Amino acid sequence: MKTAIIAITGNGARLGARLAEALPDALLHLPPKLADQVDSSCSVFQECLKELVTRLWREYDGLVCIMATGIVVRLIAPLLEGKDRDPAVVVMDDAARFAVSLLSGHLGGANQLAERCARLADATPVITTATDANGLPSFDTIAKEHGWVIEELSRVKVLNSLLLENRHIAVVDPTGRVEQSFCGRGRLTFHTDFNSALRSSAQGFLFVTNRSLPPRILSPELLVLRPRNLVLGIGCNSGTSAEEIEEVVIANLKRQFLSLKSVRCIATASAKQGEPGLLAFAERHSLPVVCYESSELNSVTPPSPPSRHAMDAVGAVGVAEPAALLASDGGSLLLKKVKSGNVTLAVAEIIKG
Repeated sequence: MKTAIIAITGNGARLGARLAEALPDALLHLPPKLADQVDSSCSVFQECLKELVTRLWREYDGLVCIMATGIVVRLIAPLLEGKDRDPAVVVMDDAARFAVSLLSGHLGGANQLAERCARLADATPVITTATDANGLPSFDTIAKEHGWVIEELSRVKVLNSLLLENRHIAVVDPTGRVEQSFCGRGRLTFHTDFNSALRSSAQGFLFVTNRSLPPRILSPELLVLRPRNLVLGIGCNSGTSAEEIEEVVIANLKRQFLSLKSVRCIATASAKQGEPGLLAFAERHSLPVVCYESSELNSVTPPSPPSRHAMDAVGAVGVAEPAALLASDGGSLLLKKVKSGNVTLAVAEIIKG
């Protein structure tokens, strides 16, 4: 976590220096009058505190503010956007008595940051999120730990509330990680398929899946977490637009009942690493592009016959299927290659990890 530590008193500067030395990727920010209070490197700010916090808000994943909580609340109030976008904010007093997780405790990581600061300063961590206070894992924390996408963020609050009220929650999770996280805590039952979960007497439902779900079963009491375990293997002709690629991808994922939110990356041939339309599509959906040399693609035996077009274009027996299989690291094809216009697509599922 890239962390900014801000102090405005002499004691705070010395405490901040200790934290900055121990926390990875952390930088201490001090006003000019305190720059000589510490021996370690720091950033000296000239602007007012409000302008400083506004600037750091966009640049850092977490802020540790060594000052009064009231000051911090007033500074950050105009900057708040949402629990999935705001950085972690931790407040400490300059006597190092407490480390308070003030904002973005779960998704932003403020709870963990407060606990680390407390250990380093021999302070008391103050964690007020209800699930943590009751010794329970939260569903948004589980999602963050495993890199899962939360389908509807508002439903996290609903499910966490049901958990705290000891209501029955039916879970479908083929990864088994939710059950591992709870270790028997909470009133959860685990099911192998959606239908058996929905037929249960549960008041809430948690589905961990890369599958799209019919609208009729979606409700405020159903939280869907998307594991990032799909790979799009894409081959395309030069000059293919991002719109054409997107149309082919969306249509075929829909036919396979797969969610775009579960896609981890795009895999293609190295010859396509600068293809504007492919890169624009990837950027539009915040997906990394993994490229393979022709020799790597030829090391994989795809299920479909060799492609003369691919051999002529990039010197490989195929692009979409071999690239998808390579990027899935031993996974399996859910969709063999389909060709539509200028685009060839295959979809693989990552089994490991």
